[in-house]
Amino acid sequence: MNPVAFEIFGVSIMWYGIFISIGVLATIVYSSLMLKRVGIYNEDDFFGLIIAVIISGFIGARLYYVIFNLDLYNSFFEVLNLRQGGLAFHGGVILGLIAMVIYTRKKKMDTLRYMDIIGIGALLAQAVGRWGNFFNQEAHGSEVSETFIQRFPAFIQKGMFIDGKYFHPTFLYESINGVLWFTVLTIIFIKFPKLKKGTFIALAIIANSITRIFVEGLRTDSLMLGEIKVAQLVGGLAILMALVYLLYIYTSDLTDPKKKKKKKKKK
Repeated sequence: MNPVAFEIFGVSIMWYGIFISIGVLATIVYSSLMLKRVGIYNEDDFFGLIIAVIISGFIGARLYYVIFNLDLYNSFFEVLNLRQGGLAFHGGVILGLIAMVIYTRKKKMDTLRYMDIIGIGALLAQAVGRWGNFFNQEAHGSEVSETFIQRFPAFIQKGMFIDGKYFHPTFLYESINGVLWFTVLTIIFIKFPKLKKGTFIALAIIANSITRIFVEGLRTDSLMLGEIKVAQLVGGLAILMALVYLLYIYTSDLTDPKKKKKKKKKK
């Protein structure tokens, strides 16, 4: 499997970078369309936010990966070299969300609604981006039998044949999961527009984290914290936080005295 797509003036353009770029572009297009649909789209604010999130996301993804693989880097310049991969999804999400909150609040934008829409779009970005891992022959799972791998298309079999062995195409599992939940959450968002703001970013986090915990159990190149796989730990914490947040926003009306009085007046 050749990780190089083509060359321009002697510079190799990697499939990894192409798929990451396509995923980001797809999210931008999707988010702009959905924001227009709900009537809160402002071109200048939106693209300012996108630039802030992309830059922060890439920095976060790189730092997260480097922190857990310090032994792989001998200089600062090696840390800056992204041509061989080395981005961690969770790091990008964490710093990207922080940037989104800061930017939207500063610009007095609808923070939760922006997080909902871009959060759904991020599922699509990851689904597309995982194909970059396929061409790099990385982020795969443990060894599998030839009988097992024959369930997949021939090109997947070829890509997962590494050093004379076949491996779980975990990139494909995450890609399919991303497309599935992107579709489901988009349909729910359109059909039930009155669901509380913040619902969809929480659901997106839960959907992604459940699959990531499962997939991480199969992978052989996980970032580790002692004997613990970092992605599984972070995924578990993310699910817990998202569930607590959903419980809070959907029960707050029941415990807020002011909102109770308003409901009584309406009656």
